[in-house]
Amino acid sequence: MAASQESPDYRNETTAEKDARMQWWRQARFGMFIHWGLYAVPAGEWDGNSNHAEWILTTAQIPVEQYEKFGPQFNPVKFDADRWVRMAKDAGMKYLVITSKHHDGFCLWDSDATDYDIMDRTPFKRDILKELSVACKAQGIKLCFYHSIMDWHHPDYLPRRKWEKRSADGADYPRYISYMKAQLEELVLRYDPAVLWFDGEWEKTWTHEEGLKLYDYVRSLKPEIIINNRVDKGRHGMQGTFDTSQYAGDFGTPEQEIPATGLDYDWESCITMNRYWGWNKHDKDFKSTEDLIHKLVDIASKGGNFLLNIGPKPDGTFPIESIERLKHIGQWMAVNGESIYGTTASPFTGLPWGRCTKRIDHDKTVLYLHVFDWPSNSHLRIPELESKIDTSYLLANHEPLETSSDEKGILIEVPKESIDPINTVIVLEVKNER
Repeated sequence: MAASQESPDYRNETTAEKDARMQWWRQARFGMFIHWGLYAVPAGEWDGNSNHAEWILTTAQIPVEQYEKFGPQFNPVKFDADRWVRMAKDAGMKYLVITSKHHDGFCLWDSDATDYDIMDRTPFKRDILKELSVACKAQGIKLCFYHSIMDWHHPDYLPRRKWEKRSADGADYPRYISYMKAQLEELVLRYDPAVLWFDGEWEKTWTHEEGLKLYDYVRSLKPEIIINNRVDKGRHGMQGTFDTSQYAGDFGTPEQEIPATGLDYDWESCITMNRYWGWNKHDKDFKSTEDLIHKLVDIASKGGNFLLNIGPKPDGTFPIESIERLKHIGQWMAVNGESIYGTTASPFTGLPWGRCTKRIDHDKTVLYLHVFDWPSNSHLRIPELESKIDTSYLLANHEPLETSSDEKGILIEVPKESIDPINTVIVLEVKNER
């Protein structure tokens, strides 16, 4: 049943209610972002330039009627929802966020509100979101949607691009908002997403008042859903920070960066595996597995989530470089996932050799020491720690380690060689934190 027009203020929930709603998300710590749509067809190329991706309609200044011609060319016959979800799960990810609609306005589901979707404009004629919904439920992965407030295709969306020749005469922005809400109702009621991840809120036509109303509207469709801060106008650029007392949103969204320190509210860093969000066949600037694991740990050590992006090809497959990195991250997570899932920020101001994540386990505190730079003298120094250590061991094999203390903190005797050259995890169990 559709929600009523007069929705309650869902931002006035109690701390306990917010904590219950955010619990799974805070436990998850690691998710997959997927940018996929018609923009995959040109693969980053236009008019001899190869520096485009998901923004190609605007960056290459392609007229809407010409951009629409990518529809008949979009036929991802190798798309396999089960395989996509399995790769995310095997990598240790707990949720998947896919672009239901990016800024170009094209929809990856069978929408009743438009024919500009995968069923009506492509030869593929399969509901991508429906297949992913079934696969995610079968494999225990939370399905989430990225949805753009901005829409370069819809005739009622304003403003037009400065270079566009389409007339804005007769355009009705409130009518566009009604269209967007109709689509959001479809998405929420048909596919039951765990998160709605908005974007494209920065243009002047979108207001703080509309952001508040949209937040409440989506929560009225599904009260327990989680919504990012880009539903409203409070985001501070790529830092993704916002004033939680004034603006709507359940978590901040740092983009392509990791905060220097933790934030006093929930946040998630979204980062590309290479340079672009969408598929660009020339983009081979992939981050190393080591870099990605270090980013995951750095984010978790500051109390955040890591949303790692994949840009699939137009045939429905992931780039081989992405597949390889997901596999290697998964191998590390299979051994060390305990040190990521459900952990909170480090109690230390800084550690010269790596990072620390923390877990409160009944009457003890568990510290996970992520050692990026293994000590050459077989001694690992833990400054700022005065608590008595009950147990110390290597997470990978539970080999016990000897510890001692002095005026400089704790000293751990470690093996000469690390177990994992990327990141070996040491576990400390203490009765009292610091």
